[in-house]
Amino acid sequence: MATGRIRAVFLDVGETLVDETRVWEGWADWLGVPRFTFMAALGGVIQRGEDHVRVFERFRPDFDLARERAARREAGVLWTVQERDLYPDVRPALERLRANGYLVGVSGNQPDSMTDALRALDLPVDVIENSADWGVEKPDAAFFARVAVRAELPPARIAYVGDRLDNDVLPAREAGMVSVFLRRGPWGLVQARWPEASLAALRIDSLAELPDALASLDPGPEPGHEPAEST
Repeated sequence: MATGRIRAVFLDVGETLVDETRVWEGWADWLGVPRFTFMAALGGVIQRGEDHVRVFERFRPDFDLARERAARREAGVLWTVQERDLYPDVRPALERLRANGYLVGVSGNQPDSMTDALRALDLPVDVIENSADWGVEKPDAAFFARVAVRAELPPARIAYVGDRLDNDVLPAREAGMVSVFLRRGPWGLVQARWPEASLAALRIDSLAELPDALASLDPGPEPGHEPAEST
């Protein structure tokens, strides 16, 4: 077991563990939109801080995500995560975290099929449970409460790692967790310019940096108090 104030590390999925390029390319193909055009529209949605569903509505105003997911599933074209979708730093970082004694979990906003798909990859983690398993999505405080329940630890003993300030870092910080901002992927690239990025306890550009970054934090306050911030 880790001996510092952080005893567990939970990580987001999309653009934290998984490169979602194939996801978005698949949606562009499904909508019959050139991939470059679709990606440009998605970039605009991210820049404006809008919900990602808005990109679909740009091309199909009556778009219903649940309905389209069902249609893709029926057509046999629903995307599922594969080993090739993992960022290269994922397995080494997860292995180091576990070797350092942390409880390691994976929890993000994901559809019901994603938990089994992630488990099939045999990642070196202790917990894989997502929003569809819990019936609550980030940035809802109830999501982070479920993380704490699953870890069986007070929030101040948990680090939450994600690529989005709005969905991951800020709500995790509000929940009393040690918030870690991973500055990669389209959301991470855009939101790294936000003033709120300074509120993350840690800011990293690769998961390879995470074990040492966590170890560098001071022992900090007792659980239930505001965690000290570091860069």
